[in-house]
Amino acid sequence: MGSGISAAEVTVGDKKITFETGKLAKQASGAVLVRSGDTMVLVTAVVAATERNVDFFPLTVDVEAGMYAAGKIPGGFIKKEGRPSDQAILNARLIDRPIRPLWPKGFNRETHIVATVLSVDRTNPYDVLALVGASAALSLSEAPFHGPVGAVRVAKIDGSWVVNPTYEQIDLSPVNLVVAGTADAIGMVEAGCEEVDEADIIAGLEVAHEAIKKQVEVIRQWASEVGVPKMEFAEKLPDQLLMDKIRARFAGDISQASSVLDKHDRAKAVADVKQQALAAWPPAADATDPVLEAAQLSKAFDAVEKETVRRLIAVEKKRPDGRGVDEIRTLSCEVGIAPRTHGSGLFTRGQTQVLTLLTLGAARDEQRVDGLDVEESKRFMHHYKFPPFSVGETGFMRGPGRREIGHGALAERALIPVIPNEEKFPYTIRLVSETLESNGSSSMASVCGSTLALMDAGVPIERPVAGIAMGLIKENDDYVVLTDIAGVEDHLGDMDFKVAGTDKGITALQMDIKIKGVTFAIMTDALERARKARLFILDAMAQAIGAPRPELSDFAPRIATIRIDPEKIGAVIGKGGETIRGMEAEFECTIDVAEDGLIKVFATDGKLGDGCIERIHILTKEMELGDIVEGRVASTTSFGAFVTLKPGTDGLVHISRLADHRVGTVEEVVNRGDLVRVEVLDVQMQNGKEKVSLRLLENLSQKEGSGD
Repeated sequence: MGSGISAAEVTVGDKKITFETGKLAKQASGAVLVRSGDTMVLVTAVVAATERNVDFFPLTVDVEAGMYAAGKIPGGFIKKEGRPSDQAILNARLIDRPIRPLWPKGFNRETHIVATVLSVDRTNPYDVLALVGASAALSLSEAPFHGPVGAVRVAKIDGSWVVNPTYEQIDLSPVNLVVAGTADAIGMVEAGCEEVDEADIIAGLEVAHEAIKKQVEVIRQWASEVGVPKMEFAEKLPDQLLMDKIRARFAGDISQASSVLDKHDRAKAVADVKQQALAAWPPAADATDPVLEAAQLSKAFDAVEKETVRRLIAVEKKRPDGRGVDEIRTLSCEVGIAPRTHGSGLFTRGQTQVLTLLTLGAARDEQRVDGLDVEESKRFMHHYKFPPFSVGETGFMRGPGRREIGHGALAERALIPVIPNEEKFPYTIRLVSETLESNGSSSMASVCGSTLALMDAGVPIERPVAGIAMGLIKENDDYVVLTDIAGVEDHLGDMDFKVAGTDKGITALQMDIKIKGVTFAIMTDALERARKARLFILDAMAQAIGAPRPELSDFAPRIATIRIDPEKIGAVIGKGGETIRGMEAEFECTIDVAEDGLIKVFATDGKLGDGCIERIHILTKEMELGDIVEGRVASTTSFGAFVTLKPGTDGLVHISRLADHRVGTVEEVVNRGDLVRVEVLDVQMQNGKEKVSLRLLENLSQKEGSGD
């Protein structure tokens, strides 16, 4: 980098973003401190000095979000950060996705981007700042990065678009749209929406791109002034002579093999043709590097295969599995697959199959979020799993990877708008989507499986949600938008466009574009086709289950609620928690007490839960004339019996009110410890306590013992 401290700034919307370099992390290839308000992120980029012998771009993006940035000490026993949080991983993916396509073909030097969050003001989100900071750091460095990239978030407040909104504005907006791209085109979109229509999405993208152009121009100008010269790197393209030979001899075989319908059969057919090609031109006996020659031939074959499949789709309009461009693979929807779970849904689309299983829990089962964002707890969670057997492979299973975390978050975002609020459905909800087979867009299949599981469990969701993945193949002026892309179309295509929503509108969107030149007209076309596909899938799901079940599963826990005067909370808790622990043991339940007096009783047996609610009602209500209450005889005297009505409140049954006839002693009718039913005859307040007079209605202990 050039010597000395240098700064630049750009204003997008009403927010000023500043960039600074030359002061911090000066040994990195590029280092930029980016700031908006009091949110600051240091982004560094380092490019290795030597090449790696790999056939992919070894780019790594990490986000370091220490709790100090928010003035907090990490929770738990160990007071230091461990593995990155899910949010940090999602933000790292947010940076990676628009940057990864913008490099010369064949570039294979280790490249590492680290975004270190230094300060957050709980007003300005750091994720888009980190992304644009990464673009600036790469632009200042010697890396042959085909940027810069700009990034903004847009929201809609009172009908107007706001660029880089605050957290408060995001909460008020029906659209939370993160967009990244170059001056020429949009490259990445991430969105969570409250059932908005396609026109709103396009309008938001247009607003975002105008702001992105301003960022890109500022970074480009700044880099030309203070950046270092770019390293020379010639693109490593497949050998054209080898490609010509392969086309001439194997073009027909490749075309035929690429059209085999089954995923694994197709892969085997293509592999067989590739082996024939490798055998047809073995390395010469006197070859300087036989391994390199074989690798070049393999690379040339892969390039011919790619161009063959792309030409078949874009020009001849023939998809590998024989479908039409708008055709969705065969669908199958089932519910009630796992009998002892609280809800389950199986969604199959072609060779993609996801089984989602649902669990209901109490408020104390909420996930506590110890991070830099405003959110501190979650009562709705979706977790996505992708075991290696789902694609017919072996591998290690050591917890979710970045891709699984990203797919899980996307499906969760798609479902959040239809999840009932806590007052309507006071449960914590956890969904786990098990990917059993995968051949294209298992994330969108998990949205559909999750919707089926929610309805199977009886969760009163607003409307069903479905998802679909769209693709694009563009060859010069010829292009085709593909509905329901399979794995090979995703791998060889130019766009992965996932759209989820209800019949009313979009709830989540994720788009990654690998090429320039994807116009707003193409995106509009893709969104409209996605809408039609979504409605088709929703109809198929409705045939399996049309609405949420009216009752919860017999195996699901029951939650009952009661609201009391907050001043009566002490009566429920009891001295040292004695009362509440006693009720939890007696009624086999858990009890959550909120400061505002809302009490939730979580029980596996509905009758026991109702009994606990009744007990709380008795504990917290003022005694009134005519109340009929059950209680235990606390003591007996010569003139009557004292009955405990609730902790701290005893009432007297005078000896004359123990029976309709004269009794000699109290013990002829009741004894200490007996459970009795009494009627309240009089209530008076003395020194802040209730003085209650009672009449005995029934000795329940004697009744229980009469059958022995």
